[in-house]
Amino acid sequence: MKINFLGAAKMVTGSNYLITTDTHKILLDCGQFQGGKETEKLNTLPFAFSPSEIDFLILSHAHIDHSGRIPKLVKEGFRGKIICTRATADLANILLKDSGHIHEMEAIWENRKRLRAGLDPVEPLYRVEDAENSFQYFDPILYDQKIDVTDSISLRFQDAGHILGSSIVELWIREGNKETKIVFSGDIGTKDRPLLRNPSYIEDADYLILESTYGNRLHEEPEKRVAKLMDIITKTITRGGTVVIPSFAVGRTQELIYEFNKYYDNKEMIENLLKVPVYVDSPMATSATEIFRKHADCFDEETRKYILNGDNPLDFYNLRFTKTAEESRLLNASEEPKIIISASGMCEAGRIKHHLKHHLWKRNSSVIFVGYQAEGTLGRSIKEGAPSVKIFGEKIQIRAEIHSIEGFSGHADQRELMGWLGHFKKLPKKIFIVHGEPEAAAHFAQTIDHTFKVETIVPNLYESFDLNEYDFNPQETLPKIDTIETDRLMNITKNMILDLNTAIERIHTLRASDLSSKDYQALKNKLIHLEKDIIDLNMLLGDKEERMG
Repeated sequence: MKINFLGAAKMVTGSNYLITTDTHKILLDCGQFQGGKETEKLNTLPFAFSPSEIDFLILSHAHIDHSGRIPKLVKEGFRGKIICTRATADLANILLKDSGHIHEMEAIWENRKRLRAGLDPVEPLYRVEDAENSFQYFDPILYDQKIDVTDSISLRFQDAGHILGSSIVELWIREGNKETKIVFSGDIGTKDRPLLRNPSYIEDADYLILESTYGNRLHEEPEKRVAKLMDIITKTITRGGTVVIPSFAVGRTQELIYEFNKYYDNKEMIENLLKVPVYVDSPMATSATEIFRKHADCFDEETRKYILNGDNPLDFYNLRFTKTAEESRLLNASEEPKIIISASGMCEAGRIKHHLKHHLWKRNSSVIFVGYQAEGTLGRSIKEGAPSVKIFGEKIQIRAEIHSIEGFSGHADQRELMGWLGHFKKLPKKIFIVHGEPEAAAHFAQTIDHTFKVETIVPNLYESFDLNEYDFNPQETLPKIDTIETDRLMNITKNMILDLNTAIERIHTLRASDLSSKDYQALKNKLIHLEKDIIDLNMLLGDKEERMG
């Protein structure tokens, strides 16, 4: 068995790993490279494998740096299943179509220049129709369901707590009489984030592929981030300025809405601030927010309580979603104090560039970064203190206040990553560090090696490792099943029809010895579906009551 590291190796973007077994070829993620021009050129290179030979793709989550080359993969011959969570499939639907549109527009702009220079035109990486065509291969499942992908490969998704639908991948691969468990962390979220559950802990793995975005840094204390955000906003609004927040359309925007919701509900703001409109100026963020509402089963307990109490956690007084380009332009024509949340989060495309062009030069305005800014991006330049930047070919002096609140990051910091790793009951034989800039990845690898005494490797891009070279004692990985009388289990199952909530609480405490592992897992999978149905029903009833009210 081999692992090839074909992206996000000593860099943060382009997540893509190929696992080759004696019978199958499996892809983990197929992300787009983002950043400077040299990095983005990697997207146009041929895949390091034949797409038609890939049996299936496991997608950890919908962010473009993990999913963005899927349409290219399908266009070039992939016909296997794309396995992910349901929320990831829904979010990928809007993200990949938007990405296809961006590639088409970039090709049009580039070809205008090439035509004037007498050069041949270029084709976009892929088009919207390519993105739409790829959706037929998505095969979503729920969290915690252990499924047999083939006779020799089993899979389970655990909640990564990074964005809606994000997953930690547990992969069991059997070759001959050996079973090897590979765990891919995807992107690990921070604990106690708005909306989402905390990242799940994993008990064991033979090999671990672990992200390191913030492997050498610590975030601000979570309770300080909202206070800092509101302090910056209050000061900016008081001096008559506009607050511009570049935000990822999926994840970060919804978290900001949630935090504003709590703040407005508690009436802790000064009276003038209560009158200030908050605009979400991103069609994709608007669509993503609707998908968040659809998948309330992925929310944490605090958010579920909001829903059950009749509160919509993704709405509040003075929140406005712009729908058209004209509405977006009018925001910059107005001098009224306001808050603009707009994509893209790294300021590379979308409406955010227009807002920055109109506000970076104003001393009374503020720009607040609430997410990671990759090397080579416009956001990184502004965040690091560039005196001026070029936007749409125009030089813009930076006079606005520039702020960064790391506490809103969707990635776990070093302390949280080490804490997550510390919950392994059986540490991996080897750990591969990915999805981090070279300095962060190297520092994190050294920290792990020193703390856990596990061989930790930071692969180079395109580097390959043969796992068969490492000896290990294969252990059958089966769910731990306790004992219970079968009759009692059947009675409780019947009671679900009358009282699903009570039944679910009770069935979580059941124990079974006379059930096979396969039967137990099938029952558990049905239970997961029932839990999702209850949350969906509560959301549906809540929306109906709100409309009637």
